[in-house]
Amino acid sequence: MAEANISVAQDQFCCPVCLDLLKDPVTIPCGHSYCMSCITDYWNQDDPTGVYRCPQCRQTFTPRPVLCKNVMFAEMVEKLKKTRIQETPCYAGAADVDCDVCTGRKLKAVKSCLECLNSYCQNHLEQHENLFKSKKHNLIDATGRLQQMICPRHDKMLEIYCRTDQKCICILCMVDEHKNHDSVSAAAARTEKQRHLEEIQSKLLQRIQQKEKDVQDLREAVKFHKHSAQTAVEDCELIFTELISSIERRRSEVTQLIRDQEKAAVSRAKELLEQLEQEIDDLRRTDAEMLQLLHTDDHIYFLQSFQSLSVHPGSSDNINVTSHLSYDHVVKSVTQLRDKLEDFCGEETEKIHDRVKYIQIFPTPEYKTRKEFLQYFYQFTLDLNTVNPYLHLSEKNRVVTVADTPRHYPDHPDRFDVWFEVLCNESVDGRCYLEVDWIGKDGLGVDIAMTYKSIRRKGDGPESAAGRNDQSWSLFCSPSSYSFWHNNIETILPVVHSSRRIGVYVDHRNGGYTSNHDVLSFYSVSQKMSLIHRVHTTFTQPLYPVFGLDRNTTAKFVFSS
Repeated sequence: MAEANISVAQDQFCCPVCLDLLKDPVTIPCGHSYCMSCITDYWNQDDPTGVYRCPQCRQTFTPRPVLCKNVMFAEMVEKLKKTRIQETPCYAGAADVDCDVCTGRKLKAVKSCLECLNSYCQNHLEQHENLFKSKKHNLIDATGRLQQMICPRHDKMLEIYCRTDQKCICILCMVDEHKNHDSVSAAAARTEKQRHLEEIQSKLLQRIQQKEKDVQDLREAVKFHKHSAQTAVEDCELIFTELISSIERRRSEVTQLIRDQEKAAVSRAKELLEQLEQEIDDLRRTDAEMLQLLHTDDHIYFLQSFQSLSVHPGSSDNINVTSHLSYDHVVKSVTQLRDKLEDFCGEETEKIHDRVKYIQIFPTPEYKTRKEFLQYFYQFTLDLNTVNPYLHLSEKNRVVTVADTPRHYPDHPDRFDVWFEVLCNESVDGRCYLEVDWIGKDGLGVDIAMTYKSIRRKGDGPESAAGRNDQSWSLFCSPSSYSFWHNNIETILPVVHSSRRIGVYVDHRNGGYTSNHDVLSFYSVSQKMSLIHRVHTTFTQPLYPVFGLDRNTTAKFVFSS
């Protein structure tokens, strides 16, 4: 009960301004009590009109009340201090500041004096205050950094901040080695730095909020991804089960067909076998009768029996029997079916594999090095049926050059008849990377493009020119500039790095299903990969590389990685 009373008394004898035990307690007319220094400082900063207020109840007084020490409160506070120190000694722990005056086991310091450069427990703090009551030393909350607050050269308080050298100094430093430097008080510098720190903290809080949002989005994405994956597994299991059931039905049908054919053939053979065996019995019986008749000595009996003797006609046709019946051709057909199914399943499984890999919580990282791109390197060849008559193909249809005279290619509906263009035989599948070396001069250049196979081939309109329609996407390269063309709209591009080798990366893995993440990127290839232009779009058809050339230009696929 004593501890509870002391605890209540301690709360009642705390100053509402400094929140510590009352020092020289005074009671103002409204009945509230304060430290004399606290209420004096408060009223010194109050309204200059001469109206004074209570910090707690806000009651006003005019004129300023005369303050007198509340002797009874002062005595009770002193007793409370002594009781608290005697009954609840607070020894310093590992994280606390030690009292510099205590001998033996140190008590926890509550205040540090910036004048004496010592830290004091509650008991020694009172002694310190009584000793320097008239000088009013500057006290702060106990700190273990007192030595860091002293200038090591002049043994003075660090009260100044030198902006020039970005360090804290004392007053003597300011007139010595920091003379004529841009200096301000530590408090002013703190205000400036605090403002900057608050700005950094504000940005930090924004980053924290963004990271928290990212965490929430990621958790939701993981949750949705897991749910979607589970649903896909269940649906695929059902589809594969149905597929297996379908194959089982086909297997049963083929097995039953073979068994039915076997049963019918065996049944027919049994009938014929019984018939033949019966005929053989009849013929043997007749043969025996004839043999008996041939050996008789009775001429009358021979003649009479000969007239009644008859031979069973039986079947007159010979039966052609296949000695080695075989179902090998049936097994061969089933084997072919198996091989076709395995090839088809392999191709489709590869597509499924690519589509599964495409579903990612995190986007595919952007590649930086040529080595990373080369994992998707693919070798293309030019289609002889599409080449313009003025273009000449060489090196196994991997190089195209503009010729001076037309060549006599066979007529073909896929041939470009006006624009100097040629399409590739192969289409882009999934992720693909190719490299092209080009030659051009005097402002002439080449179009390195991707197009749908449905692009027009005839006429001189934009419908059949690479990049000049909505069917194709083209990078035009000249010795001095790059430009990107699509739907007959030109985008002038900066020359990030002059190179006669262009890398083209395509990420077209959904083949026009539901993707909105298809990518077409053009790079300048030298010692490093320099991005020229990138397109994010949805390709709704398979893509084919296509070249468009000016006169005196050449385009060449890089043969290998």
